[in-house]
Amino acid sequence: MEKTEVKSLYAEELSEALKELGQPPYRARQVFGWLHQKLATDFSQMANVPKSLQRQLQERFSLAALKPVEVKESSIDQTRKYLFRLEDGNVIESVWMKYRHGNSVCVSSQVGCRMGCKFCASTLDGLERNLTAAEMLEQVYRIQALTGERVSHVVLMGSGEPFDNYGPVVRFIRLLTDERGLNISQRNITLSTCGIVPGIRRFAGEGLAVTLALSLHATTDQVRKALMPIANRYPLPEVLEACKEYFSVTGRRVTFEYSLIRGVNDSPQEAASLSRLLGGLHGHVNLIPVNPVRERDFARSHRKSIEDFQKILEKNKIPATIRREMGQDIQGACGQLRRSFLQKGG
Repeated sequence: MEKTEVKSLYAEELSEALKELGQPPYRARQVFGWLHQKLATDFSQMANVPKSLQRQLQERFSLAALKPVEVKESSIDQTRKYLFRLEDGNVIESVWMKYRHGNSVCVSSQVGCRMGCKFCASTLDGLERNLTAAEMLEQVYRIQALTGERVSHVVLMGSGEPFDNYGPVVRFIRLLTDERGLNISQRNITLSTCGIVPGIRRFAGEGLAVTLALSLHATTDQVRKALMPIANRYPLPEVLEACKEYFSVTGRRVTFEYSLIRGVNDSPQEAASLSRLLGGLHGHVNLIPVNPVRERDFARSHRKSIEDFQKILEKNKIPATIRREMGQDIQGACGQLRRSFLQKGG
């Protein structure tokens, strides 16, 4: 019989499962606390749970526990990049970043990615498989345990497209924000999508107060298609309309991610065009100096071009910030460390 991943269960589901084993409700509360507050990696660690129940849990459930196989720490800003090995031998990346407002973890939602964005190393080897809710939670839990510091913010911006793994991602968010677990505020979670319109619309109806970030990167469908194959399926007007609906339903301002690529999308004309495109959309633009990927020939924009781009947006009343670059010296960009590890035969 295939075991159920216990860390992926909602508290109510765990209670029902333990009820079937003849256990009272308080036992489920104890086990849930061990999993999601004390961050247990083995049932034997659950000190106030009878050994007979520990054995039953071992027989019925699996318990995800990621193992770090490589850790790189930036000498610039203390950012740490973790390469974790999964139970099936696959490896995934997660990033820990220290900010004045708290500690943030960037998690992966898939092993690899099939979206094909030209500026991202995650997609170069395609999609291996989706991650479970437990495997996403474990990225946060292991990093908190390893650093000894509380994680206050989480961004779904690692490898993978969250809406290509919709159910487990929503389950991950609900478990992460459960007051009986780590109780991270929904407002401190950001989900980044390349623009899967049905996913945006469905997510708007989940009743979550999560920030939606759209990977935009272009002001025309022509340029966007050249950078992001998903644009062939969902044209810009449709994507932006979905973002407008997201704000209307949730009241949460959308972040528009814009990677600046020298000579491709960083001209003053593009900045003016972006201002017109986003006017009235209740959004914020996050300007990202593109991280060069060895397999591509994209170059990052000059600093002056980036600053001029920001000034044009702000002059047109479009709020814009330049993303603070983290972990530049440790292959901080999405997918780079995993790909390097695999190429070495890891």
